[in-house]
Amino acid sequence: MTTASARRWRRRLPDTTTEAGAPTLARRLGRLDLTAMGVGTIVGAGIFVITGVAAAEKAGPAIVLSFVLAGAVCALVALCYSELAAMVPVSGSAYTYTYATLGEAPAFLVGWNLLLEFVIAGAAVAIGWSGTTVSALDSLFGITIPHALVAGPAEGGVVNLPAILIVAAVVAVLVGEVTFTARITKALVGVTIGVLVLVVAVGAPHASVDNWTPFAPFGVGGIIGGAAIAFFAFLGFDVVAASAEEARDPRRDVPFAIIGTVLIATVLYALVSAVLTGMVPFATLNNGAPIATAFGAVRIGWIGDVIVIASIIALTKGLLLIVYAQVRLMFAMCRDRLLPYRLAATGKRSTPVRLTLLLGVLGAVIAGLLPIDIVVELVNIGALSAFAVVCVGVLVLRRAEPERERPFRTPLVPVVPLLALFGCVLLATTLEVLTWVRFGVWVLVGIAVYLGYGRKRSTLAEPRPAAGPQVGA
Repeated sequence: MTTASARRWRRRLPDTTTEAGAPTLARRLGRLDLTAMGVGTIVGAGIFVITGVAAAEKAGPAIVLSFVLAGAVCALVALCYSELAAMVPVSGSAYTYTYATLGEAPAFLVGWNLLLEFVIAGAAVAIGWSGTTVSALDSLFGITIPHALVAGPAEGGVVNLPAILIVAAVVAVLVGEVTFTARITKALVGVTIGVLVLVVAVGAPHASVDNWTPFAPFGVGGIIGGAAIAFFAFLGFDVVAASAEEARDPRRDVPFAIIGTVLIATVLYALVSAVLTGMVPFATLNNGAPIATAFGAVRIGWIGDVIVIASIIALTKGLLLIVYAQVRLMFAMCRDRLLPYRLAATGKRSTPVRLTLLLGVLGAVIAGLLPIDIVVELVNIGALSAFAVVCVGVLVLRRAEPERERPFRTPLVPVVPLLALFGCVLLATTLEVLTWVRFGVWVLVGIAVYLGYGRKRSTLAEPRPAAGPQVGA
């Protein structure tokens, strides 16, 4: 396909992913950095936040099987992601891949839905951080923060102030160089994995078979529904894909990091969820801080306090990477002029400062006002919709351009993409009707934004002269 025909189709070819003169990001991340960022997000943020909600409302102790199912679906999606990430090694993740396979309009909606995923995911982790921190302050130091300042209006409070403050702290870090973020991440990944190992080692002796009986109180449907919620815990590989433009060797290192994080997470999540539901009745975990709840109930002593404190550190790191990913996604959309181009301006440290501040404010508002259950379901429906399109993109590009170079090839095509697509659709059908309504409203707003703004200003709408200088923040 020629560049001219691609422009008529509004499709950006994989090897022409950016406009001449547009802002770019520096390639400073190696394989260890990317893997640490993926593990740092996928192993930690989700397990510390959604285990209790998924167990209490969906699967019961069978949340273990829910994590295995979610991990299997995510592994299939990760294989599809890896092929496209190696072919299109720039920022934007599934948005960029869809632009190169299905065209501009589907790409905009994928990016729009991924924005929903990332922004709401950041809010969810901030809420979990708040719950864990408030619990730790109470149990360790006897400091009780008024309920009005730790919960939104839907939960009888006024505002979740700790959630807002942690988002502000993360934004302050992210306006610096990406290597600074990577150094902090690598330092905290060890803490995160150490915490989960401690949870298993210390909590296992306190598990009771009675708490696992009945094992699947909500049946097979509950296990599938739990997997739909648990899918939130596997979103870290998308952070790796979003950082492809900052990778030194993206064609090799990005697929390695994407697949590795999914495999590591599945094992750890299954073990941790088994221990937590064995320590206390699963219904008591229905909050944003399930690990703090479980260890507080059995009163283990100082080691329990260490785990709670380390959990706070791990959640901080998870939030850092989720906000990082949402900024890189919107950067790609703004650079393509589907959203305001000026927001893509990078500062002296080659980071998109304006977008970081804008999305930080939005995430803080959501975290401060909304409850955890609404937040988590919105994250998952946005992610599942985008992942399904990525699977379709692999099939389309294999048929349309079979000769194109593929540094990484998804195995067993079309079986793997079709299974991944089926898994995404299956999990999405278990989400609440109201979640689908909210998602539908979001999609309609996105269509209006694309037709009223993005389509007219897109870099593929008409040839444009080179853009201005990169430094403008």
